[in-house]
Amino acid sequence: MAEGDTILRAARRLDAALTGETLAASAPNSRGRAARIERLDGLRLQGVRAHGKNLILDFDELVLHSHLGMSGAWHVYPRGARWRKPRHAAWAVLAGASQEAVQFGGPTLRLLPASRLRRDPQLSRLGSDILAPELDLAAAVRGLRADPGRELGDALLDQTLLAGIGNIFKSEACFAARVDPWRQLRDIEEDELAAVLLAAREQMQRAVTDGRHHYAVYRRSGQPCPACHGPLSSRGQGDANRTTYWCPRCQL
Repeated sequence: MAEGDTILRAARRLDAALTGETLAASAPNSRGRAARIERLDGLRLQGVRAHGKNLILDFDELVLHSHLGMSGAWHVYPRGARWRKPRHAAWAVLAGASQEAVQFGGPTLRLLPASRLRRDPQLSRLGSDILAPELDLAAAVRGLRADPGRELGDALLDQTLLAGIGNIFKSEACFAARVDPWRQLRDIEEDELAAVLLAAREQMQRAVTDGRHHYAVYRRSGQPCPACHGPLSSRGQGDANRTTYWCPRCQL
């Protein structure tokens, strides 16, 4: 699933390519037509922003909300260039004078009245964005501790507590801070939680800049830990059984 770094990179690409332009909008795929993407035709894009794993395109009176899930993607092309995927797979095409953005797949693509954005049940319940320019770290730590009996690794994936962290940075941040992802939040000191969140933020910021993920533990179960050289472990965690990777020796 696309994590906050991927969405922020997409937001910046779209913003640079199309913000300020009056767009031609079309929906080759029936999914986009169901979302009434054509209503954006002839409207001016005011800006593009990310909140966690959610991409938000602001128009005068409408907002386009996209969540890419496991398989969705936004591509940006010079207008008229050949796409990397077939045209019939495109849910939305937003074309400016010289560039166009094309959206393929994902669980969410919908138009909202801008006036309802703050009350929207999906977006209004999101926690602080881990990549927000001025993240209130103390508030983020307090928000994460809302359910003290919950395990850290599970809580980090809850977008209502903190938005943007997915399975990669859950594991990588806990390892970087040397905190056991299986500990319950009530047993973790605030400075430890802050260290995990800072590690996630710094790692994700680097990924935004260079477009790459550097794995110390993710998908390396059974391989030697880069710190102690003992074998790394993995198993499912939380109700969704998302796999957590960690070092049993370094993250006691």
